[in-house]
Amino acid sequence: MHPEVSEVVITAPDAEWLADFTRQLVEDRLCSSGHCVESIRSIYKWRGDIYDKTEARVMLHTRTSLVPHIIDRTNREHPYEVPCVVATPIVSGNPAYLQWILDETKEVGS
Repeated sequence: MHPEVSEVVITAPDAEWLADFTRQLVEDRLCSSGHCVESIRSIYKWRGDIYDKTEARVMLHTRTSLVPHIIDRTNREHPYEVPCVVATPIVSGNPAYLQWILDETKEVGS
């Protein structure tokens, strides 16, 4: 198990906004990388209405301890009132890649 690393999924209405946001997170060392998918189909209910829209999605790789900081930043900067941000611990993977995630991220305040 590698509970110290997680994958964080964020969706957004605009692929370019999401790519720019991801780039900032990487530059600020809140995540090691982001794998962007420009077009997904999202079907959801919001305030009583059903929506069927195209969105973008990114999967970030980060330290589990940084997830709350990513959530806070997303809530401040995201165009949605309630953005989708969900994290899943990475339970296994290429040891060298998992170490790279740790090497490329830093604790806030470090």
